[in-house]
Amino acid sequence: MSQPVGFLGRAAAIVGSEEGAAVDRGARQFTLSRSLALAELPIADDLRKRARAIRLRSLANLDRLLSRFTDEATAAGCRVHFAGDADEANRIVAGLLAGSTLVAKSKSMVSEEIGLNSHLESLGIDVVETDLGEYITQLAGDTPSHIIAPVLHMTRQQVGRLFADKLGVEYTDDPIRLNRHTRETLRGVFLAADAGISGVNMAIADTGSLVLVTNEGNGRLVTSAPKVHIALLGMERIVGSWDEAGVILETLARSATGQRLSVYTTVITGPRRPQDPDGPDEVHVVIIDNGRSDVLAGETAEILACIRCGACLNVCPVFRTVGGHGYGTVYSGPVGAVLTPGLMGPDPWWDLPYASTLCGACEEVCPVGIRIPTMLLHLREQAASEGRLPGWLNRGMRLYTRAAVEPARWARLRRTARRLSAPFSVRGWIRRLPGPARGWTASRDLPRPAKTSFAEWWREHRGA
Repeated sequence: MSQPVGFLGRAAAIVGSEEGAAVDRGARQFTLSRSLALAELPIADDLRKRARAIRLRSLANLDRLLSRFTDEATAAGCRVHFAGDADEANRIVAGLLAGSTLVAKSKSMVSEEIGLNSHLESLGIDVVETDLGEYITQLAGDTPSHIIAPVLHMTRQQVGRLFADKLGVEYTDDPIRLNRHTRETLRGVFLAADAGISGVNMAIADTGSLVLVTNEGNGRLVTSAPKVHIALLGMERIVGSWDEAGVILETLARSATGQRLSVYTTVITGPRRPQDPDGPDEVHVVIIDNGRSDVLAGETAEILACIRCGACLNVCPVFRTVGGHGYGTVYSGPVGAVLTPGLMGPDPWWDLPYASTLCGACEEVCPVGIRIPTMLLHLREQAASEGRLPGWLNRGMRLYTRAAVEPARWARLRRTARRLSAPFSVRGWIRRLPGPARGWTASRDLPRPAKTSFAEWWREHRGA
């Protein structure tokens, strides 16, 4: 999933594009729906506090919860596997699929994280994404651009052209007809698949249960039609009890899509029993670390409390401008700017924490109150201390620091800046700056420094 170009290079290709506009429209609609859904919930603030306490308590007791979940899931008939990293997770899944030729897959961010599809395909196993958005990205040879809406960056006209090209159907941009084409194509996949692979929204330690939250029936078909179900569980996605799970479910859909509850909330506790008419004969749970232990031991451990609702992406002005692809990794937006460097290391992701205005909107909308801006500042400090910032920025910040603490020096700097900006200004606005500063004016205008500072204006007018 990694890309060699830094954030600025990827973002420059998207700013002002059709993709960026599509992401902005979709994200704004999600944010509006979330606001309306929470407005009808009088206990929203209390629910947020309870959800935060639950998730932080789960992280603090993660070893105990995972041990209890393993015991209960095993007692229910599941086989539980532990994977230390992506390679081990891929090997485990490949071993479970020995002899398989077709796999039906439900939406799973952790599978994107470990690169599971490409690994299985290299072994000759045909992997078919069955979530509508993921199916579209797979047809397009693309990657998801949003945690809950993989094709937020595409218009329905683009999807219509893609279906006509890849599926050989008549062009249409009618969502109902596009959905019908998908159902007709995928129905046979569910029935013929040797195994189904899914993610897990939550694991319940007390009962060994898996909870999947979806808005499409594919999740239930993937986990019940094939004879083998493999569930990929990021090790932090666990709570102690059903009471705790209920609180998370109460806030998840509202924050994600503005629904009171997702269309499908599927609970899986072990494989099919003798009296059950359907379901898999085998259920395997692969619990994946892949850097999470390191994150848990560091200053950004709280990011693991994330419930993957995507609300922070939708409200973030940077994400709405550059979209998920600008981040170059499966986890985008504010949560990704913290999580990705933690899971994958700072190289080449050290610049993601700078993809933020630090406006604090992400923390404000987070249903579990994750302090994302604080962690972004920590990661920025870390990058600076490691000497990753360009020299011109370090010099500029030192100059700014010296000037900002001395009023007389600051006044001289402001007058100098106004004088030097004159050739670049039109009617009080700077349209284009030279050198590294051109990044500020590449897609927006910058106000020219005022002739009179506020302090000077105040001294002149305060007696008026």
